[in-house]
Amino acid sequence: MNPHMIVRSRTDSEVELFYRHYDVTRVTEKYLCVVVKVLADNLFIITAYFTDTTKRGEVLWVRK
Repeated sequence: MNPHMIVRSRTDSEVELFYRHYDVTRVTEKYLCVVVKVLADNLFIITAYFTDTTKRGEVLWVRK
């Protein structure tokens, strides 16, 4: 996916939100958010969706 930013969820410390910005989609510019649950050394994709904004939370990583 090559995310632009990774944010820890404010409601579940085991959930991380991987965001990638797209300038062009069928509607307008959007972020693709992939919600991932981290358990031990395993990652599980919970869901993915397009959104206008990123959620607040602890920013774990930002692409430079």
